[in-house]
Amino acid sequence: MSASPAKTQRGIQSVEVAGRLLQALALARQPLPLVALAAAAELSSAQAHTYLVSLLRLGLIKRTPGDGHYEPGPLALRLGMARLAQEPAYRLALPQVQQLSQDTGLSVAISLPTPAGPTIVHYAHAGKPLHVNLHVGTVMALSDTATGRAYCAYVPFAAWQGVWEVQHPGVAKSQLRHFQEELDAIRKRGMERAVDLPSPGVTSLCMPLLDAQQQLLLLVTVIGSSGVIDAGWRGTVARQLRGCIEAIAATLPDTEEEAA
Repeated sequence: MSASPAKTQRGIQSVEVAGRLLQALALARQPLPLVALAAAAELSSAQAHTYLVSLLRLGLIKRTPGDGHYEPGPLALRLGMARLAQEPAYRLALPQVQQLSQDTGLSVAISLPTPAGPTIVHYAHAGKPLHVNLHVGTVMALSDTATGRAYCAYVPFAAWQGVWEVQHPGVAKSQLRHFQEELDAIRKRGMERAVDLPSPGVTSLCMPLLDAQQQLLLLVTVIGSSGVIDAGWRGTVARQLRGCIEAIAATLPDTEEEAA
């Protein structure tokens, strides 16, 4: 006898409607006012407000200071981090990054490519004071940071075009073409650095972790005080960073073997 067709399981419609609001926030890549969020979820403002009250109480969303726009909340972040912990590349990178921080005496960040841009998901703080505010959840600027430029070098333009336009309103196309030419140089080096950017006195080196298909998995960035960190392309920190990436790559599971 053939198996009977799977029955459509009953769900709770109100939960699915609330999910539309969360999906709209995820796609927006920026905080939204009530009217815009409701429109994106195809709800009236009055309907959306009722759901948002509950989502606020749960911590799935929060409101920004001042303008009171809506953005993902602390529970959404914790859920994302729980999902992230299941990713092989992230799990394998953690001990290597901690070791890199100890070996260099410098802070090291792991960033993931997200629709909003490269986002810090782990920050190993070396304990030395830095005049820069970095933490889990920080989205790195595309052109002003080594992490942002490395991200752009290894992610298709279509994935970061919208973020670029938000961060660089009114910038001439010629400047974008020049930026893309700089990305070619990053791909040739396999590494990027930022000296006294975006904060004076802070220097960083960033290197991507790629899979066998050359797709970006994550970025590792070493951060230190300018004049203290060796920022040379062939310097000590660059060699240690490259060694860290190579060590993580060597332990990545073979996707073809897994599929078999």
